[in-house]
Amino acid sequence: MEKFNFEQTLKRLEEITNLLEKNEIPLDQSIELFEEGMKLKEQCEQYIQRAEKKILKIMNQEIKEISEEEIFKNTNMFENI
Repeated sequence: MEKFNFEQTLKRLEEITNLLEKNEIPLDQSIELFEEGMKLKEQCEQYIQRAEKKILKIMNQEIKEISEEEIFKNTNMFENI
């Protein structure tokens, strides 16, 4: 199976879903499409998990930077006393 980006993978998964919902294809082909769809679903989940990890990493970095700035501000505040 060819490796697609998230959008391409999701689009193919939607195509398969539409084909299966029509009930116009032979059983053997339906099974093959179902199997392909399950693999694509797994790929989409992996893309989403990686994206979530990246977002959390960015958010944690931002929180860390804000915390460091607050500590620095509070430290400087006491220098004027």
